Amino acid sequence: MGSAVKIHPQVDERIEPAVEGFAGGTLSCACGTNKVTVEIKGQCAHNHVCGCSRCWKPSGALFSQVAVVSRDNVAVTANADKLQVVDSKATIQRHACKECGVHMYGRIENTTHPFFGLDFIHTERSNAKGWAPPGFAAFVSSIIESGADPQNMGAVRARLVELGLPPYDCLSPVLMDAIATHTAKAADVLK
Repeated sequence: MGSAVKIHPQVDERIEPAVEGFAGGTLSCACGTNKVTVEIKGQCAHNHVCGCSRCWKPSGALFSQVAVVSRDNVAVTANADKLQVVDSKATIQRHACKECGVHMYGRIENTTHPFFGLDFIHTERSNAKGWAPPGFAAFVSSIIESGADPQNMGAVRARLVELGLPPYDCLSPVLMDAIATHTAKAADVLK
């Protein structure tokens, strides 16, 4: 039942393993010429498929695929003038190509946010092989907000499990623990 459900082109057929010592790669937008390029140094972390309605998704995909890297390891290397922030009021400032609409990276500018210092990237926009693969599915129920049939959610979750991507309607437990720890330290509950 679940295997007929298409999640995202990068995970539907086979999830590729990470390459040890992976050095990073270049992300490119979808424009035919004058592509925006973003150089990423090093391996990504917390790669996952995301069902939220704000993340960029390739055409026909139910989920986006998104990971994080240190913002110090992100550099726009070509056509920065084509980038614009999608929603300046959003927590994650998603920088997208004005022409093709592809989100190149997302940055949190709020220094008190638990994920400040991390940029969100779409590793599928790179031709480099070896990125850490997705390990879970986040905000699964949110695909309904993007038009997915609520009656099909059982099949969607079954497919995610089949792919080895535990489905959550928030972030993974490790990331939720990181948020709670940050919040507790900010409130002087933890030292």
